[in-house]
Amino acid sequence: MSTIAFDALACPLDGGPLHRRDGAWCCEAGHSFDIARQGYVHLLPVQRKRSRDPGDSKEMVAARRRFLDAGHYQPIAKAVAQAVLKGAPADEALHCLDAGCGEGYYLRELEGVAGDNQKLALLGVDISKWAVLAAAKSWKSATWLVGTNAQLPVQTSSLERVLCMFGFPVYAEFARVLKSGGELLLVEAGPDHLRELREIIYPEIKSPRRESDTVPEGFVRTGDSETLRYAVDLADATQIADLLAMTPYLHRANAEGRARAAALESLSVSVDVRITRFTCHAA
Repeated sequence: MSTIAFDALACPLDGGPLHRRDGAWCCEAGHSFDIARQGYVHLLPVQRKRSRDPGDSKEMVAARRRFLDAGHYQPIAKAVAQAVLKGAPADEALHCLDAGCGEGYYLRELEGVAGDNQKLALLGVDISKWAVLAAAKSWKSATWLVGTNAQLPVQTSSLERVLCMFGFPVYAEFARVLKSGGELLLVEAGPDHLRELREIIYPEIKSPRRESDTVPEGFVRTGDSETLRYAVDLADATQIADLLAMTPYLHRANAEGRARAAALESLSVSVDVRITRFTCHAA
């Protein structure tokens, strides 16, 4: 396996191609975006921010990194990597975007699963500067940038794969940046995902939503969804706290629910995820 530079970035202000020059990404219109010393670039214009510091906080990113580095979601990462690489031509570079990359765990795992002959051009985008900073500091093989799925700073029809992990899919943008025949890998929580934790922190659990058969515009479904289920044993309060902190549950739970979680010394939770493949087709 070898990684190559991802060079199909687009200016977030005018959409023109960006070119790397002297420590910055620049477009022909004269817009310039400095590359931080850690190696990432900020391509989220201030007018597109919904808050001063959007996305996951520094604390959430640190908690998720500890939890993922402990290997609890490694089976998910392996299954996703295999799905990304399925059907990829070994003699051509595979351009893959992780839309909502967090601290980069799944792209790092993808590199580890890829075969010796597979070339990868990897791009991680997240709206959280703390997540992108952590990704760039820990792993230099990918291109990392702060941006938004609502308007990806990526050139049209430049990708073979888009990966969306427990994130916020923007199908029109995914269809735009994918080549015809490229694939979107959508990874979503199933009805029993972390159910034991939710039963502790919430007074009651909502009935699971029915799985939708709707296919987003611009795509066709590729086969059936793959479901992955297994149990994770959390052996101490720190691991439980990290799991809670990296999810939206922490802010949705009331004080009593958070207190019940904080009192736990061990917990076994169910992992239940669904991986769905969609192929992009030309309009």
